[in-house]
Amino acid sequence: MLAADQFAKHLAITFLPPEQAVPVIGDALVLYLIRNPGAAFSLGEGVTWVFTIALAGVAGAISVIARRVHSRAWAVILGLLLGGVLGNLTDRLLREPGFPVGHVVDFISTPWMMPAIYNVADIFIVTMMIGVALLVLIGLRFDGTRERKPAPGDAPADDSTPIGTGEDRDSLFPTAAPEVGAPTVTPEPGEPRRD
Repeated sequence: MLAADQFAKHLAITFLPPEQAVPVIGDALVLYLIRNPGAAFSLGEGVTWVFTIALAGVAGAISVIARRVHSRAWAVILGLLLGGVLGNLTDRLLREPGFPVGHVVDFISTPWMMPAIYNVADIFIVTMMIGVALLVLIGLRFDGTRERKPAPGDAPADDSTPIGTGEDRDSLFPTAAPEVGAPTVTPEPGEPRRD
């Protein structure tokens, strides 16, 4: 993901004129090379270093969470997020005007979809958000198991049947069969018999 993002940015810097629209599919897809010092929609241009710290924090959190993942689908989703985060973090660390306030290279514009210019890393991040929504919707957990929805008629999850009623009474409080008789109780020395 990181390599794909950085290669696409390299091509954009090499072949696109800065800040000039290059239509690819009419107005549906336009390439427009800019350097973004801020976040989405160029917000926060004066605090670029904050985005660098945030991106590094997200990358670290993903690395910690990834150790608990045993689901291939979750691994792919977290890989998309990590690739997108590292792509933009690389720009913040290595591009002009310098460490840690580098400007992110954006060059893809789809005006019919959103009024923003973005890059391949951003596509990975948005795809990840859609993927997370789908995985949560189908109930897939990090360990690969699925949440089981109770079927109609299933016992409640908290097992609220009182002790001493139903089938569990016999297993918790066994009684002697009538044909066998009551168990004999041997009294302690000095206690009267209770026959």
